[in-house]
Amino acid sequence: MHARTARLATERSNVETLLEAAAREDHVRLVRSVDVPLTTNHDVGLPNNVDACVFDLDGVLTTSDEMHFAAWADTLDAFLARRSERASVHFSHYARLSRRADYDENLAGRPRIDGIRAFLSSRGITLAEGRPDDPPDAETIYGLANAKSVALTQRLDQEGVTAFASAARYLDTAANAGIACVVVSASANTATILARAGLSELVDIGVDGRVMQELGLSPKPAPDMVLAACERLDIEPSRTAAFETTPAGVGAARSAGCSVVVGIDRAGDTEALHAAGADKVASDLGALLRVSAERADHAWR
Repeated sequence: MHARTARLATERSNVETLLEAAAREDHVRLVRSVDVPLTTNHDVGLPNNVDACVFDLDGVLTTSDEMHFAAWADTLDAFLARRSERASVHFSHYARLSRRADYDENLAGRPRIDGIRAFLSSRGITLAEGRPDDPPDAETIYGLANAKSVALTQRLDQEGVTAFASAARYLDTAANAGIACVVVSASANTATILARAGLSELVDIGVDGRVMQELGLSPKPAPDMVLAACERLDIEPSRTAAFETTPAGVGAARSAGCSVVVGIDRAGDTEALHAAGADKVASDLGALLRVSAERADHAWR
């Protein structure tokens, strides 16, 4: 009976995943049966004092992190190649965009303009600031920012972006438990990415790159974005749980005073996430689902 129950639970989980994928593809939202009991905080692996969840978009909910890196590589590798050609220097002199040294250190989690300034500074390159309406081929800071936006839009159109398998299920379960769900991202394309990934209706509010610029918010590890999300929800940080993929994100949530900080480790950075202050590190949101009340209480004591 135990083995049979386990097999049935696995089958049900697989069927739910397939149904959710089909629903996202057809741009419809699944409606739970009225006889399904309400879930609780324990069902999403959180203690009872949590009233809201703050999710980093890129890497926690969607695959957009890889798409941002690819769009930056399209933009900045082409820029470096043009400079090397004009200077009659082999392109290898200008190292191609590095995921860890360039993207993670200077570009990820920052608005485009700030990211470009940081990247150029790290390479010892000086460019004119330009104007916000500079064309994508202009070799100015704003021109490169607009080129990256074009590159990202092209990749979204050609390749699309997907939510991680358990993201919709986690958001839906949290909402059924009465937990508010907020997305934070430095990307100005956050709303588009959520819509393409089929998550828009599962998110209450978002704090994105446009909000960052409007309010003058500092990027992570500053706590600004998390605090702005809490303020918009009118919920104290001490009653929120934050989900982040980087040590900087974990540090930001910790500095904001979040009750629970969960690191989502997709790159083998478990030790770094714990060192930054994560209460718990999981491989995916799905690993937190269907936690029994006894296990949840023990995990957060």
